[in-house]
Amino acid sequence: MASDMDDTGMPASDDAGLDDDWAAAMAEQAMAEAAPAGKAQAASIFPSFDETGGKGSLMNELDMILDIPVQIAVELGRTRMTIRNLLLLAHGSVVELDALAGEPLNVFVNGTLIAQGEVVVVNDKFGIRLTDIVTPSERARRLGH
Repeated sequence: MASDMDDTGMPASDDAGLDDDWAAAMAEQAMAEAAPAGKAQAASIFPSFDETGGKGSLMNELDMILDIPVQIAVELGRTRMTIRNLLLLAHGSVVELDALAGEPLNVFVNGTLIAQGEVVVVNDKFGIRLTDIVTPSERARRLGH
């Protein structure tokens, strides 16, 4: 059994396998570096939207995501308080929020701000009338802050 070991104590057969794997990886890297940069192909994991499949194929692809549920939340305001004050809250306590009366409410979809609006009541239920939709560029700008 001692003859089956190399100088590092690893089995000799595994060392040969590692050398073959290493050589294969180096050969693959050399081929990738030798290929012209302009001829590099994108991975074909995702379908290409550049293909001329027409509007019908794009709609078929969009139909796959139309039934995915999302969470919509409307934020009235926020506040910070200590745990001591939180534990002192009781029935009838009033919590002061940072938003002013009449300010637009923030509308979030899956935690991302997408719009602002105002509260409405329809058939004895609360709703929100959207007054401002956040553009994709505005969303990207807000992510930076």
